[in-house]
Amino acid sequence: MGCPVCWLSYLIVLFLFHCSELIGSHSLPFSLWDVAQKSLYLRNNQLVAGYLQGPNSALEEKIYCVTNRFFEPGKFPIILGIQEGRRSLACGTGDLPVLQLEDVNITELSRGGAETTRFTFFRSYKDGMWRFESAANPGWLLCTSAQSNEPLGLTLHPDAAHIVDFYFQLF
Repeated sequence: MGCPVCWLSYLIVLFLFHCSELIGSHSLPFSLWDVAQKSLYLRNNQLVAGYLQGPNSALEEKIYCVTNRFFEPGKFPIILGIQEGRRSLACGTGDLPVLQLEDVNITELSRGGAETTRFTFFRSYKDGMWRFESAANPGWLLCTSAQSNEPLGLTLHPDAAHIVDFYFQLF
């Protein structure tokens, strides 16, 4: 069943996303870190996962998200961004899709249609952790490397080298 705090956090996040659907395209800031406790920060125009301690903890990027209304709500479609939602995470398509940052505001994307697919992730929750699947590349999950200070990426095969489970908490 999981710990009570995890379930409470899950219910709060679901409530906030439901409220965001009612009040419009307002983005909310979240902390996102992997199960190895690596936080996300920006380095050379890439989101990187690493252990941030002491004064370096100020480097952590807040993750902003909005619901993508173009997709079925039951899949929990969201668009993720950084820097108050002004830069969006996008997934390239192809045999090996690449995760990249684009200078597109997530609130503008939330009003879009099929062209927003590459910016959309379906989120799922299990045992206190979240997973984010690319809408443009079914089966490909947002991941961090088991190594510290490596870029956030996508994987089709979760394993010890590719961490796909995240904690996602209102900042």
